Amino acid sequence: MKRKRNRIVINLDSNVGSARPRRGRIGRVLLIIAVVLLVLVGGVVAAGYFWWRHYQSSPAYTLAVLADASQRKDTATVDSILDTEKITDDFVAQVRQRTAGSVLNSLWSSQVDSNLPSVTPKLRETVHDEIVKELQRLTQPAAGKPLFLVALVIGRFADIKQENNTAQAQVNISDEHLRLTMQSAGDRWRITAVQDDKLAKEISDDVLRDLPARGSELQEELRKRLENIKNGKK
Repeated sequence: MKRKRNRIVINLDSNVGSARPRRGRIGRVLLIIAVVLLVLVGGVVAAGYFWWRHYQSSPAYTLAVLADASQRKDTATVDSILDTEKITDDFVAQVRQRTAGSVLNSLWSSQVDSNLPSVTPKLRETVHDEIVKELQRLTQPAAGKPLFLVALVIGRFADIKQENNTAQAQVNISDEHLRLTMQSAGDRWRITAVQDDKLAKEISDDVLRDLPARGSELQEELRKRLENIKNGKK
C-alpha cells in the first residue's frame, strides 16, 4: 500500500488581506492630520486678517502711512493726516502761554493779539511747509520700504499712549525727538499738535518778524520768552 503524503499549503492571500486595512488606517490618519493643519492655517490667516484690519484703525498705522506718504511725497495723504489749522493754533497758544504773567502781558498783550490774526495765515503756511520738510527728513529710514513693513516696525520709533480718542506719540529717530498729539477721525487719526524745537523756532521768528518795531527792550524780552519754547523752558 502506498502512504498518502501530507501536503503543507501556505495561504499567501492572508498577508495581502491584512496589508490593505493597514494602509487604509494610515490614509485616514494622514487625512485627519491634513484637515487639522488646514484648519490651523486657516485660523492663523483669519486671525492675522482681523488683527491687520484692527491695526489699520490705530494711531500707529496712521504714523506708518504718514511716513510712507512723506517719502513718496504724497502731499494729499500727508495733508489728510495733518490738521494744519489746529497745529498752528496750538503753536500760537504756546506763544501766549510762554509770555503770560510777565510785564509783556500788560504792555504787549493787545498788540500781540491784534497782530496774530494777520500773522496766522502765514504761520499756517510756514507750519505746513516746515512739518512736511521735517517729516521727509525724519522718515528717511522708511524710504523704499513697503508700507506693510513700515507699519510693523513703527513701534520701534514711536512710543504711543492712547486714551479713548486721543493719543500722544513720542517719536525718536536718530536722537531727535518729536511729540505729536493725535485725535481719532473715523477709521483714521489726525495730528492736531506738534512739539518740535526747530519748528517752534521758526514760529517764534515769524511772530517777532510781524510785531511792531517799537519797544526794543520789550521785544527783546518777548524774544527770550519765545526762545524758551525752543528750549522747552517755562
